[in-house]
Amino acid sequence: MNSLKQAVQVYAKHHANHDGLVFTSVPGLSMMCVETPAGDLQSVYKPLVCLVLQGAKRMTVGHQTRVVAGGESVLVSADMPVVGRIIQASQDEPYLAVAIDLDRRILRELTAHMGSTRTQRPSEMQTLFAEDTEAELIDCASRLIKLLDRPDSAPLLRPGIMQELHYWLLSGPHGNALREIADPDSYASRLAAAIEILRANYTSRVPVEQLATEAGMSLSSFHKHFKHMTSLTPGQYQQRLRLIEARRLMLDEGVTASNAAFEVGYESVSQFTREYGRLFKMPPKRDALRLQKTIGAASRSAAQPR
Repeated sequence: MNSLKQAVQVYAKHHANHDGLVFTSVPGLSMMCVETPAGDLQSVYKPLVCLVLQGAKRMTVGHQTRVVAGGESVLVSADMPVVGRIIQASQDEPYLAVAIDLDRRILRELTAHMGSTRTQRPSEMQTLFAEDTEAELIDCASRLIKLLDRPDSAPLLRPGIMQELHYWLLSGPHGNALREIADPDSYASRLAAAIEILRANYTSRVPVEQLATEAGMSLSSFHKHFKHMTSLTPGQYQQRLRLIEARRLMLDEGVTASNAAFEVGYESVSQFTREYGRLFKMPPKRDALRLQKTIGAASRSAAQPR
């Protein structure tokens, strides 16, 4: 575990963005290193497993909230809007985590070999699970991170490591929830097909009828199960995607608030400003300036000798 912590901290020091998040060159592998908690972080997760190595984070997914601390892992089993808040971190002991996207194809292949269980009823569907991190998961995460130093080896070695990781997850206490993702007839899989359309076309209006057809459900059934799984309506889900991307454009690419609004599909800047304020608790221009000042202060602090 200590060597994994060190590897994450060293890599993040050179590659993390303003939120402390690192998207690596190894597909599906990301990290986080945060020294100073900075409030809620709004995201839309794909199915993933997140290994918290140090510190603690509170995650709200739909109607579920969990606090995940060092030595624990959290599984998000569906494409979900997540509100995360780091609640334990410092310069001496930053919050450290490794996240690995889950692959439905691998889950289906392994489930076919390992045997499946009954599909959960909609009322039993859960999307957030926390557990103690097993040594096998730490080993898989460590080997994925080592591929960053040997990029030529990643295409050959990553598939085997990912298959092993998925095997250990399916063998663990939340294997049934992962089989739900793998089952093409499950509500989770059918809704995932509709969510992929929303993700790919979030800047334009997507008829709910098209989403329901893609999921193989009636309109009323689709609305019911979509809201049950994500806690949002399809329109609210698309709005969340737009606002999160607009914030990224302002912070990462220096786009103005009005241009960001139009780029993500808004026709009215005033509407964008209202909806942005509801989600992020302040107008977009002020939010961007606040975060830029925070980033600048953090950069100056990091440059000081310790």
